[in-house]
Amino acid sequence: MLGLDHRGARLLRFTNNAVYALAGAPVVVRIVGSRTLRHRVAKVVAVARHFERHDIPAIRLLPSVDQPLHVGQHVVTVWQYVEPVARRASAADLGRLLRRVHELPTPADVPEWAPLADVRARVADAEEIDPGDRQFLLHRCAAVEAALGELEFPLPRGLIHGDAHPGNVIVGAGGPVLCDFDSASVGPREWDLTPLAVGRERFGDPAGRYRMLADTYGFDVAAWEGFDVLRAARELKLTTSVLPILRSHPEVRGELRKRLDDLRSGHSHGLWARYR
Repeated sequence: MLGLDHRGARLLRFTNNAVYALAGAPVVVRIVGSRTLRHRVAKVVAVARHFERHDIPAIRLLPSVDQPLHVGQHVVTVWQYVEPVARRASAADLGRLLRRVHELPTPADVPEWAPLADVRARVADAEEIDPGDRQFLLHRCAAVEAALGELEFPLPRGLIHGDAHPGNVIVGAGGPVLCDFDSASVGPREWDLTPLAVGRERFGDPAGRYRMLADTYGFDVAAWEGFDVLRAARELKLTTSVLPILRSHPEVRGELRKRLDDLRSGHSHGLWARYR
């Protein structure tokens, strides 16, 4: 279709999407892995083009290609490859990028924030899940969604990345660029500051990492009274991210079980290990 050679392609990531770097061209191919999340692809393309129009440092779609592509049963996007340099992205890099994104005008073709919609989709698309766990997750979604509806956010609403952490920033020769726009929406900017705060609480990440983000951005979401509700929503997303691929990645079952048990018991200080 594009005249590109797939041989020797290297798998970069495989969760909700299979992401490959081609060997013979500076191109990344992103294949949606979950049927119930295919609707997000048009939004991803719209956000990428919005970022390009406003010169936001972010990964760029392959030019002169009408996207997304439909290849058999698969939905695909193709991107210009960014060769990473030696250093990893910092929380300060992320904070500066978020400030720029949050200053953008709101695009018309990006949906409203619905942080638990993909959680429900993952539960529906789960390869293997105990019926009791399924019921618990759906009830938990309903309770957290109701609590989110009661929050009064101090920051103005606008375009948000939706899954903002340094792992979604690539440091290339030209500097840090944002990637992964699956969760982008129009919503509360506090949400973009939540992942690093939750990483400190749940994964034992260095406290200085979140502090650097808060200082660079200029707002401490963890000190806000509504943070616990945002944390609960983020933890549901973190717990369910592997459900669509559970059968093919059985090694994550132990960690999934721990997370579900902690959510059930209200064990908010239990440390989690990242899914591998």
